[in-house]
Amino acid sequence: MRAIPKIFLGVSLLCAVGLVRAEVIAPDTLMQNTVQEVLAVVKQDKDIQSGNQAKVLALVDAKVLPHFDFLRMTRLSVGKYWRTASEDQKQALVKEFRTMLVRTYTKAFTSYRDQTIEVKPVKMAADDTEVTVKTNILKPGAPSVSVDYEMEKTPDGWKVFDLSIEGAGLVPTYRSTFAKQIEDGGIDGLIKTLADKNANSAMTKAATN
Repeated sequence: MRAIPKIFLGVSLLCAVGLVRAEVIAPDTLMQNTVQEVLAVVKQDKDIQSGNQAKVLALVDAKVLPHFDFLRMTRLSVGKYWRTASEDQKQALVKEFRTMLVRTYTKAFTSYRDQTIEVKPVKMAADDTEVTVKTNILKPGAPSVSVDYEMEKTPDGWKVFDLSIEGAGLVPTYRSTFAKQIEDGGIDGLIKTLADKNANSAMTKAATN
């Protein structure tokens, strides 16, 4: 459960941009705009680079979160057990899963220095509703990292519902971990595990500030 989030830190900035509802921006164009807009903010804002949590969370909330489908990500990560969860349990799962990823995202904003992002053009039909946007993270003196974003066209624009880093998918990785936790402690056990991790992360961050 730790491996993917650690790699995930360096790529979460890519899915942030203000969408105009009247015009659906192509997913690869959206990604390219995101790269230019968000990295420019991070590189220029010394407070964000130094770990100012208020600024980091504000940037994440404004630029990243609206463009992730957390409901679908959570449902896919929980897998077959989602059908047996109550509505209250589903809401709690989405809340804790979202919080966990938000905490992961905030760490990424202080790790960017000289990276550049290569966004590859997407070949798609006019009626396609799901696409894969392929990118490479490039840093001088280091191997490139390939990141593929699974995106769905929604009434609110293209949204990310999964991503893979060097072929390792976020959702499948969590699905395997979550299944074991649900088998051991049920849906409520998974919710408690996520809630405890989020609470511990919040306490650790508070202690270091």
